[in-house]
Amino acid sequence: MRPLKSTFPADALTTLGTLLKHTKEARIFRRVQAVQAVVAGAPITTVSSTFRLADSALRKWVQRFAAQGVLGFRDRPRSGRPSKVTPELTTRLTELIKQDPLQHGALSSQWTCRELATTLATETGVQLGRESVRRALKKNHQVLSPHRTS
Repeated sequence: MRPLKSTFPADALTTLGTLLKHTKEARIFRRVQAVQAVVAGAPITTVSSTFRLADSALRKWVQRFAAQGVLGFRDRPRSGRPSKVTPELTTRLTELIKQDPLQHGALSSQWTCRELATTLATETGVQLGRESVRRALKKNHQVLSPHRTS
């Protein structure tokens, strides 16, 4: 077992406690809990077995917290195909849901994700599935009334 060489500011436990109160993402919450236990003095091996984490994963989160503070808990970008849903497309989607679907040739006065996807494809040339539209709306916490998607 390698010794932990990270040093923490004096208010690290207070910072972690505050972060726990305000974190809504389960992944981040779990990371903060585990790091808080290590900062409080618990051995990495004990904490990693309690939280069912690999020692190396916990060590990584502890070191990131020591180096970057609370920003170290964020997920880093993953490799892979870039999303089709660009900020510009999201902005257009937001504008579109505020409009009457009948003006865009929809069959009803309420948007569906499929109709939103079709209208976006017609206007922008970007083909999205209804599930991609739904995720984009959910991700951006759009209030969908009075024109709701389904």
